Amino acid sequence: MTKIQVQPGIMEIALYEGGQSTVEGVSDIVKLSSNENPYGAGDAAKEAYRKSGLNMHRYPSTDHADLRAAIAEVHDLKAEQIICGVGSDEVLHLIAQCFAGPGDEIIYTEHGFSMYPILVHACGATPVVVPERERVVDVDAILKACTDKTKIVFIANPGNPTGTMVGGNEVARLADGLPEGCLLVHDGAYTEFVEGFDGGAGLVDARDNVIMTRTFSKIYGLGGLRVGWGYAPKEIIDVLNRVRGPFNLSNMQLAVAEAAVRDTEFVDRCRKDNARLRAWLAEALMELGVPSDTSCANFILARFASEAEASACDAFLKKQGIIVRKVAGYGLPNCLRITVGDESGCRRVAHAVKSFKELAV
Repeated sequence: MTKIQVQPGIMEIALYEGGQSTVEGVSDIVKLSSNENPYGAGDAAKEAYRKSGLNMHRYPSTDHADLRAAIAEVHDLKAEQIICGVGSDEVLHLIAQCFAGPGDEIIYTEHGFSMYPILVHACGATPVVVPERERVVDVDAILKACTDKTKIVFIANPGNPTGTMVGGNEVARLADGLPEGCLLVHDGAYTEFVEGFDGGAGLVDARDNVIMTRTFSKIYGLGGLRVGWGYAPKEIIDVLNRVRGPFNLSNMQLAVAEAAVRDTEFVDRCRKDNARLRAWLAEALMELGVPSDTSCANFILARFASEAEASACDAFLKKQGIIVRKVAGYGLPNCLRITVGDESGCRRVAHAVKSFKELAV
C-alpha cells in the first residue's frame, strides 16, 4: 500500500461503534442502548414487509416517487423537494460530499451526533467543534466560529445524546446569521417524539440555506431496514440526486417505509407512551440522585456524580441484563444514555439503579 494514497481525512476517522446488544453469560436482556422503538414496527409496516418479499427479483424505482409522495402528503411538504436515502446517514453523507471538501470547514457542536466528524473527514474538510451551553446548542457560539471557509453547520435537534432542543426562533437566527454560501443541516432524527414539531420544514420553506433530515429508524421502528430522507430547496435536492446511487433503496425498504409513514395512529400512540414513560423514568432516577435534562427524544441522559460512578453503574446494569450507552466519546464521561423502553423495561432500570445506589452506600 506504500504507493497507494488515501484521500485526505480518511485515516482520521474513528470507526463508529453501535450500541451493545449482548452481555456474555446473561440471557434476559433489555437493550436500551440504541434508541430503538421498544414496540417494534407497526402492523401496517409488518404487512408491507411480508408482501414486498414477492418482488425481490424486480429492481426498485430510481426516483422513490411513491415514498416521496407519501411523506409529502403526511407532512404537508413538496414531494419534489424530498430525497430518500439509506437512513438519514446517507443523506448527511451526500450533503457533505456535495458541498464541502479540502480547505473548507464544517461546524458541529461538542456533544453532537458522532457521525458528524466521520462525514467531515470523509469529504476532506476541516472539523470545527463548538461548545454547547449546558448541553444545549449555543447559536452565538456557532456564529462566532463561522469564517469564510465555513460551508456546512450540523445541528441535531433534538440532540443526541443530550435529548435537549434549541427553539425555533434560535434556529432561524442561526440560519439567518450564517455566512453566504453556508448550509445549515437540521438533523431531526427524533422529530416525531416532539408533539407538533415540524423538524425544521418551515425553515426550509422560508430560506434557501437550510436542509432538514429525518429517519424511519426511531419512532417508526425500522432501524433494521435503514431508510431516511431529507427536505431542502429544489436546487439542493437536484445536486444531491446527481451523486445518489440510482437503486440505493430496495423495493422492501420503499414499501415498508411508505406504509409506516401513513400509519399515523401508530406514531401518535408511540409518541404518547414515550412521553409518559420518559417523564416517569426521569423522575424515578431524579429521586435516586441521578438528574437529567428535560429530554425531547426517546431517551434520557442520566448524569452521575463522576465518571467512575457512571462506569460502575453501567457495569452493574449489565450484570442485571440491562444494556445502556456510555457516552464518554461524546464528551460526557459522567453520563449514561438510557433509551426509554416499555413500562416493564423502565421499571427494571429504575429498580436496578436503586439497587446500585444502595450497594454503593
